[in-house]
Amino acid sequence: MSFSRFFRDRLPAVCIYTAVFLLAMVFMQASGSDIHGTIIVGIIFIAGGAAILSWDYLRRCDFYKRAFKAIEIADQKYLVSEMVPEPEFADGEAVYQLLAEACRDMYEKVAEQKRISTEFREYIELWVHEIKLPVSGLLLMCHNDGEAGERYAAQIRRIDDYIENVLFYARSENAEKDYIIKEVCLQKVFGSVAMKNMETLHERGVSIVTEGLDTDVMTDSKWLEYILGQLLSNSMKYFRPDCEPEISVKAEVLPDRTELRFRDNGAGISASDLPYIFEKSFTGENGRDSSHSTGMGLFIVRSLCDRLGHSISADSEKGSFTEIKITFGKDTHLQIDCG
Repeated sequence: MSFSRFFRDRLPAVCIYTAVFLLAMVFMQASGSDIHGTIIVGIIFIAGGAAILSWDYLRRCDFYKRAFKAIEIADQKYLVSEMVPEPEFADGEAVYQLLAEACRDMYEKVAEQKRISTEFREYIELWVHEIKLPVSGLLLMCHNDGEAGERYAAQIRRIDDYIENVLFYARSENAEKDYIIKEVCLQKVFGSVAMKNMETLHERGVSIVTEGLDTDVMTDSKWLEYILGQLLSNSMKYFRPDCEPEISVKAEVLPDRTELRFRDNGAGISASDLPYIFEKSFTGENGRDSSHSTGMGLFIVRSLCDRLGHSISADSEKGSFTEIKITFGKDTHLQIDCG
């Protein structure tokens, strides 16, 4: 709050005070008061009025500065009334009480929405676990039926992947409550992902090339396994028919970080689409040409990387390759030993 704005707000009071002051001076002169005495009294009146204005301005300015600073630094701005002291001037107290009441109401509504969101997420997780049982049963039945069952197994595996996406998307909003950061061997994690997708990789004739995966990084193994599974699934959606499909997964240990590069020789991503591939529900040119794309996989991957403290980026050339790079922070006590 600027002093000029404060002064304009009190201009009527200042005008009344000035009129009273002038009347007092006229009365003193009319009653025969000494000119020097009148001047001294006038100076006292002026100094007193200026002191009152300054004191009122400073205490109000201090309160509003604290309030605005609290709003700037607060993550939950609706709790601002709890971060500033109650003012000592009457109209400020009224504003403070209104603000506190509004904040309490907002807090109650936020708490209620969090409760509803938590209950819905818990229901989704329960539903996913329940639905996985018949899906697993169907896959087993298809496997037992031999070649006839394989016609349906691929579609059931797609359903299973989408169910997995629902589960991890529901959990990704609260991933910090469901992960354990520790030394994880990249080779073991990617090996688990490859084993789960062995049948699909074999059916499509995909060759896997790995390099430097016998190293540890600080992450959560379950979430990293999901991330790599999504990258593998994405690659298998967009292979080119004119070349043998190949996926390379390479890790490079640098002084301050470890970089994991996941590269395929598939259809690639156009330059116009590349900046947006991690955005929610973005399918791009490839997605419009395929019914398999939902635009959620890479969005969830980026969200999980952000929560785990990893950075992720992409490079691609249309009709040539796509490479996803995940960067893990370096732990100075990390031992490069997968045992």
